[in-house]
Amino acid sequence: MSELLITGGTLINEGTRTHEDILIRNGRIESIGSHLQAPSSCKIIEAEGKWVLPGLIDDQVHFREPGHTHKACIHTESQAAVAGGVTTYFEMPNVSPPTLNMERIEEKCTIARQNSLANYGFFLGASNENLEAVKSADPAKIAGVKVFMGSSTGNLLVDEETVLEGIFRNAPTIIATHCEDTPMILTNEEQARNKYGDEVPFSEHGNIRSREACIKSSSMAVELARRENAKLHVLHITTEEELDLFESGHDRITAEACVHHLWFEESNYKTLGSQIKCNPAIKKESDRDAIRRAVVDGRISILATDHAPHTWEEKQETYFNAPSGLPLIQHSLLLMLEMCRQNCFSPELIVERACHAPARLFQVEDRGFLREGYWADLVVVNPAEETSVQNSQLFSKCGWSPFLYNVFSNRIDLTLVSGQIAYQLGMPNLANRGKRVAFSANRR
Repeated sequence: MSELLITGGTLINEGTRTHEDILIRNGRIESIGSHLQAPSSCKIIEAEGKWVLPGLIDDQVHFREPGHTHKACIHTESQAAVAGGVTTYFEMPNVSPPTLNMERIEEKCTIARQNSLANYGFFLGASNENLEAVKSADPAKIAGVKVFMGSSTGNLLVDEETVLEGIFRNAPTIIATHCEDTPMILTNEEQARNKYGDEVPFSEHGNIRSREACIKSSSMAVELARRENAKLHVLHITTEEELDLFESGHDRITAEACVHHLWFEESNYKTLGSQIKCNPAIKKESDRDAIRRAVVDGRISILATDHAPHTWEEKQETYFNAPSGLPLIQHSLLLMLEMCRQNCFSPELIVERACHAPARLFQVEDRGFLREGYWADLVVVNPAEETSVQNSQLFSKCGWSPFLYNVFSNRIDLTLVSGQIAYQLGMPNLANRGKRVAFSANRR
């Protein structure tokens, strides 16, 4: 399909709402304007009464491939992505084998080129042993360098101070950090075992993966970034105190919030238990509300998911055996729009934090905005139709959702990826393939 005309929709883009048409040719937006004329060969999509947004750029997902494909894979999770209006994702390095060099990056790109319905980029992982690989990485070919400054899987934990200094001094691109202090967590785990034995309640998760562990590690990351003049992005902020580390409008030290930390709070452990066990942990209602305010005032500049599926069987284990992480990407936009209905945000702000800001921060070429000449990555939302979450309608391979039976107040009708229909009215286009994201080469 080389030509598409979307007519009658309300475009929400760059802080404004306009009633305009979009003409798409050869995958890119050719024209935006009123009463555009469709060429004779053009397919017309009527969007009257609907919102047309840029496709979301999710800067933190775990699609589990290679090595953990019993939980998820790039093909299934990219289906969930486009069903949720996410047209571009950046995937994390904690797979098996971990993504610790450019060869592994290219292997994952090969898998995605063959199987991904959405556009893709991949983070290079840092470890205590691969500083030279980080130094020599091609900044035009990676989303960034991921540093687990807290417990992780395999050998991805970076806890040697000299290595951390080397990474922050020499990384050729943005550094994204998972910030939790491992020794503090291990002490808290031991105390929980002494108190509860093996039957630790999931409501203790926020005490074990404590606020103090997050604050200590995030503070260290920010101090390192300032000292070494590094470009730092701290992922999934969960505490009110951490927000004081960030400033609105700062373009070198930034922070992300994830949708589950904006929606859930500690009382939800009573009903959802392991389903919302994640690292860092969901904490107090006051933390959730403070993070929401920081999204509005700009200290939180990016919204994402940290989509991290595990099988239902794995999630039924006891506290220490049930893995952390939950599937989110299919409902992230709907969840954000639900918070708009609660007067937390506006749709314009959601577009800024989930579409425009990731494109700017990660220096993505020609995506993240509805602009003439840009790739036609967009999502059509119907604000007059609801979405009821049912297991039979999930595309993530794990087959469950913490939002089961929730009814969202909007419906995603259409997702375009690079000008092609990737999802429409409940059905992914399994023949569609996304593209590898192009990044600016000068990103330090």
